[in-house]
Amino acid sequence: MRNIFKKTKDTSNWFLGLFIALFLVVLVRVIIGQNNTVITPNANNTTTNAPVIISNKPVVLTFSDVLRRAEDIKSINIRENDATGVLKDGTKFQATISYDPEFLTNLSNKGASVSIDSSKGTLEIIATWFPILLTILFIYWIFRGMRGGAGGLNKALLAQNPTKVTTGKPKTTFADVAGIDAEKQELMEIVEFLKNKDKFKALGARVPRGVLLSGEPGTGKTLLARAIAGEANVPFFATSGSDFSGIIVGLGVAKIKEMFEMAKRNAPCILFIDEIDAIGQKRSSHSFNDQDREQTLNQLLIEMDGFANETGIIVIGATNRPDMLDTALLRPGRFDRQVQIELPDLAGRDAILQLHAKKFKISPDVELKDVARGTTGFSGADLENLLNEGALHAVRAGHKAVEQSDLDEARDKIMMGPKKNRKMREQDIKLTAYHEAGHAFVGVMYKDLVDPIHKATIVPRGHALGMVQHLPIDDKVSMTLAEVRANLAVSLAGRAAEEIFFGPDKITTGAEADIDHATRLARYSITTAGLSPKIGLAAIKQVSTFGTRSPLESASQQTAQMVDDEIRTWLDNAHKDAVKIITKNKKTMEKLAKELLARETLTGDEIKEIVFGKKSAKVTETAKRAKNGNKKSKKS
Repeated sequence: MRNIFKKTKDTSNWFLGLFIALFLVVLVRVIIGQNNTVITPNANNTTTNAPVIISNKPVVLTFSDVLRRAEDIKSINIRENDATGVLKDGTKFQATISYDPEFLTNLSNKGASVSIDSSKGTLEIIATWFPILLTILFIYWIFRGMRGGAGGLNKALLAQNPTKVTTGKPKTTFADVAGIDAEKQELMEIVEFLKNKDKFKALGARVPRGVLLSGEPGTGKTLLARAIAGEANVPFFATSGSDFSGIIVGLGVAKIKEMFEMAKRNAPCILFIDEIDAIGQKRSSHSFNDQDREQTLNQLLIEMDGFANETGIIVIGATNRPDMLDTALLRPGRFDRQVQIELPDLAGRDAILQLHAKKFKISPDVELKDVARGTTGFSGADLENLLNEGALHAVRAGHKAVEQSDLDEARDKIMMGPKKNRKMREQDIKLTAYHEAGHAFVGVMYKDLVDPIHKATIVPRGHALGMVQHLPIDDKVSMTLAEVRANLAVSLAGRAAEEIFFGPDKITTGAEADIDHATRLARYSITTAGLSPKIGLAAIKQVSTFGTRSPLESASQQTAQMVDDEIRTWLDNAHKDAVKIITKNKKTMEKLAKELLARETLTGDEIKEIVFGKKSAKVTETAKRAKNGNKKSKKS
């Protein structure tokens, strides 16, 4: 990181010296002018002017001693409840008294010199004047900085509020980016232009001046921008949109100017602004409190539209919310190309895992393809974190390399949370085993319509007491009506198993997440996908505003009632299918539940072996290898 602004003379020491000088002047003036009230002795009394010998150490008197020896007091000085003075024999004293005007008058009448100190202490003076002086100094500092005119603040203010910009030529290339091949191909034109812009000029082509990268967090927007600069071997300047906002009005405008001036001096280059929505939000006629942000945005629009195309400056912006950006920022000539970076598909996840696995010591037995199948919806950053969590688990387990079990544990921890050491009743554990066995059994019976089962477990994780994991063979972009109905039956199979083996009165709240998932799938299929013959092909979307449920769009009250009835019908039919399958195979289902209760976790192959009574091809092949290995060891 370095400051993009020019070096200016540091004036902070001058301001500090001025502040200290003013403070000392006020402090001395107040101390000198402190108010002391002195009560002289009564004229009717006389006091001796003879020299007295005063002891160095004062004696401590109580208030009653002072009252009793009032005639022996020569002088007394009172400050609030503390009193110091000298007796007539020259002895110094100190005491704690209560303020009483009659008592003071009595002392004065008996010849004592009484003085009352009503001045403020040093701490009181500092507490009174320090905020005032600090405010005056701050106001002076602000007005001094604004003497620059229309340019906003002067160089000194900019130097004290620098924008953090990462500079240099990055070593990252497209070889370091995996899983987004289509997006890389889209941006190759930028690289070609930075390498050989004359080839484009010969045909009159204009390369985009700005590229907006949008996508969910962790999809590789910043990495892709660095790879463009590294591939083209040009300077790369990276900053964040939040660096241009501050409490000083006009500071963002000045920073935008300085940043683009620096880019022009180093062209051709890449100017990357991360989280650009911090300054590029849509302008509104009612945004009275965001005038500084709008001024910063206006300056950004001017700079992006102002520099000539032949300068070779490519502005790359990144955001998670492209819908929030102002339309003027997205028009041709500014960010005239938008690249949406999607979450990686199965092949992309496999490529990302292969790329990151080079940094870890992975066991040869690990199938990264299987890991990619079980991480649907993971971004590139999530996959790298998965491998790192697996490596941490391998270290804790004492493994010499990252095993498949380590990656499975890491995936379960990320998706479901860490293992919970809950003290559960034996009845609850048994019910959980039958519940998860119901999901697994119906899932196996619908093996041609649902994703293959990876494992079933009753080990508590997060809020779940157990789970059944499915690993898709490939990424699905759509589902058939038969697949929807099969998935609904699998989701409600846990509740069906509870009813069959424990009775209708012993069902639990453990099916909450299953019912929610089934309801959402049924509602989507009926109101959006048009899979219900009763409702038809009308798109009836559910509006959700600020987390609250709103009425259905494009639907009358009668249609909304039909939708609710159809959803309930679908769910009831799916529940009946699950009950029918489990009831018909009750003994096999009970055997699966008991095995799950005994072993806590069953793999997909073990579940198939229990249900169908034969080992799967993968398990048989593993057994053969073990058997052959034993034979070889005996021969040797």
